[in-house]
Amino acid sequence: MAPNLTPLERLRWSGIAPDRGLGQNFLIDSNILDVIERTAALAAGDVVLEVGPGLGVLTERLLDRCGVVHCIEMDRRLSGMLEDEFGARPGFNLHLGDAVRFDLESLRPPPVKFVANLPYNVAAPLVMRSFAELPSLHLWCLMLQKEIAERLFSAPGSANYGGVSVMTQLMAEKVSARPVPPTVFYPRPRVNSSLLAFQRRQGGGYTAANFPRVKAVVYAAFAHRRKKLVNSLAEAWPDVLPAESLGESPGGRSIAGRKRLLEALLAEAGLGIGVRPQELAPPQFEKLVRIMDKNDLFG
Repeated sequence: MAPNLTPLERLRWSGIAPDRGLGQNFLIDSNILDVIERTAALAAGDVVLEVGPGLGVLTERLLDRCGVVHCIEMDRRLSGMLEDEFGARPGFNLHLGDAVRFDLESLRPPPVKFVANLPYNVAAPLVMRSFAELPSLHLWCLMLQKEIAERLFSAPGSANYGGVSVMTQLMAEKVSARPVPPTVFYPRPRVNSSLLAFQRRQGGGYTAANFPRVKAVVYAAFAHRRKKLVNSLAEAWPDVLPAESLGESPGGRSIAGRKRLLEALLAEAGLGIGVRPQELAPPQFEKLVRIMDKNDLFG
């Protein structure tokens, strides 16, 4: 790659056309790179994960400031270009593959920061995976579709509030959110974007080891938003809680039996039996799952 190119010049020089099917919208504005650098508080000892490095304009900044950068790229055209440009630089680790399926736990050394312009179609699943599979992470600084950024930290009762909101807020605290115009990308996306930073919650909340079963309960609760919580969980019971933990035969007890037990658990959590999932704040979900733990419902 020719040196001292602006992001837009780098795009033109590469001759690579963005693949809309892969959700590629390349960063072409140097000012937003400055903002990302400051927001992520990059330091020499940082190990950073970048998903979807694209043309490498953010990658270059990360390598200049950090000790190790793990880049996961699934486009072979781009991975070849990135290897040619950065392959000889210390700390550059390129991983060819789909980040949604990539074994994040295999990254060595493990990343402490997740800094990326994420493909919007995989952003929420990747954030959820990073909570569970990368307990080393303590800071996320991500370019996201504005709607996704708002959903992660939506308040109970709002239209965007759901399972992703609950899990994010149990695991993390928002640091900042900054609107980003379409003009910083090529091609320009048809949606608005947001640079969202959040950090792992310290003290309280569930650890990464507990994440899968908490997520199972929370997602089951929101599977039918208009239903009462007790009904959604009763219907999802075989997938959320093992029948063996209740001394049940395969297939579980009747729906009515599940509802009676769940109503008792809701009462113990100080919740009414008619409550709907969108009415519960994340700490209330956490309390409910802890009560399920206490009653050995997870085996």
